[in-house]
Amino acid sequence: MGGDTAASNRLRVAAQIGAGFAVCLNAPSVGAAADPAQGLAAMGWIGFILALLLGIGLGYLIGRRSSPPPTAPPLPAQPSVGPATRATGAPLALPRGDDVYLDMLESVGEVIFRSDISGCLIYLNGVWQKLSGHSVQSSLGKPMFDFLHPDDRERARQLFHDLTTGARDACECEFRLRTRSGEIRWVEVTARRAPDAGLADAALTGTVDDISARKVTELTLRNLNLELEARVRVRTAELEASNRELEAFSYSVSHDLRAPLRAIDGFARILEDELDDCIAPRSREHLARIRNATERMAQLIDALINLALLTRQPLQKETFDLSEVARQIVDELHSEQPEREVVIEITQGLNVTADRALIYAMLDNLLRNAWKFTAGQDQPRIALKAERLCDRRVFCIEDNGAGFDMDHAGNLFRPFYRLHDSEAFPGTGIGLANVQRIVQRHDGSIWAESSPGEGARFLFTLGQ
Repeated sequence: MGGDTAASNRLRVAAQIGAGFAVCLNAPSVGAAADPAQGLAAMGWIGFILALLLGIGLGYLIGRRSSPPPTAPPLPAQPSVGPATRATGAPLALPRGDDVYLDMLESVGEVIFRSDISGCLIYLNGVWQKLSGHSVQSSLGKPMFDFLHPDDRERARQLFHDLTTGARDACECEFRLRTRSGEIRWVEVTARRAPDAGLADAALTGTVDDISARKVTELTLRNLNLELEARVRVRTAELEASNRELEAFSYSVSHDLRAPLRAIDGFARILEDELDDCIAPRSREHLARIRNATERMAQLIDALINLALLTRQPLQKETFDLSEVARQIVDELHSEQPEREVVIEITQGLNVTADRALIYAMLDNLLRNAWKFTAGQDQPRIALKAERLCDRRVFCIEDNGAGFDMDHAGNLFRPFYRLHDSEAFPGTGIGLANVQRIVQRHDGSIWAESSPGEGARFLFTLGQ
């Protein structure tokens, strides 16, 4: 189809050239009118036909030479294929010249090395000079361990020997690198046998990473830990010394101070007995006050010793029924004052895991306080129960006794601090301090809620 079109084009061109040629041959002389009709009349039809044929032949030859060669028919359209994939979709392998490898190795942020069978370096990338200060050319041909700290060279030599002999597959070790300026830097060397090396040449390849910042942090933390341990040892020694002083004080209080008190109380009793007939009522009252003061002093000494013991004796935890312990204390209170009628409400099955002796002392203090402060009520009531507060089991001892002002609740657990008159409600003022220490030793907490004349509620947890 394309050939027919080209031939028709050549014939058309030839006819045009031939007609023009014929007109030119039969044209009149210069200066005459170029009228075709006059040319035909002058030449005649025979001459015009001959000139036309000659022009067509020349025009065909000229048109064939000037026409473009015939083109092949276009191939069917193929799907475009990217430069990085084949027509089947498989990736094309990029050219891998030495320059490509070198550019890749130089772009790495770690030192990359390769050594021969003798351990001498045969390749280093440019990061080596930044890390060590030694140029690459001056370092090639030397063993890697020559650049390490003298104390690390023998270990590094042995590790590299194990790698070259096949005793180890790989190593990842930390060494100290001595730079050209004499600075010591911590590096992590990772080495293994080169994948293209056999036992004959045993070449090694690996990396050297600067870990100085990490090692400085580790050493700083280690020094801090050592310093903290030293401080703990010092504080422990100080605490042990304080405990020994406390034990000496307890011994002194329990023996040295008790002896004068016993003497005062004894001589006051002797005077009272010897002067029984002739002693004046006012003098007898003075002797009674002396004996009461000595007895109160003895109670305070016992309270101080108990307070000291609570903070030193180890916990002996066991699981027991708190309700049963409370019932035992209530029975003791009834036996001491059988004339009192107090309504006692104890929730059953309050099992706890704690030190039985300390919990007994704590409940004894709380229940005796409730027993004491409900003495003036017509219908005294004391209750022990448990509540659930913020997913914690909270124990509560409440009464309808005298109560107290919550403005002074912050001082409630201070030793020897009293919220009520000692004559109306006698006591040492140390009981609630003991209670708080027992609760704290069990990882719990204690607090109080009260109003004057409306009773009090003591709530505590035992770390459960």
